[in-house]
Amino acid sequence: MNYDGHFFGGGFMWIFWVLIIAGIFFLFQNITKGNSNNSSSDKETPLDILKKRYARGEIEEEEFERRKKELEQ
Repeated sequence: MNYDGHFFGGGFMWIFWVLIIAGIFFLFQNITKGNSNNSSSDKETPLDILKKRYARGEIEEEEFERRKKELEQ
């Protein structure tokens, strides 16, 4: 085989550009994914957190009801 430099410059150059474009795509995807997680519809409310703590047994029913009433005011 006769190596004249065109194989690596032209033949494999498309791999470089595919990797660059894929990197930009994944970077953009991660940035937009991070922003969507911060939307107000995805955030847990304090009542949701309270319900989870009660379900896990971290707080008793009396404390759950007391805190629930405070949150609903």
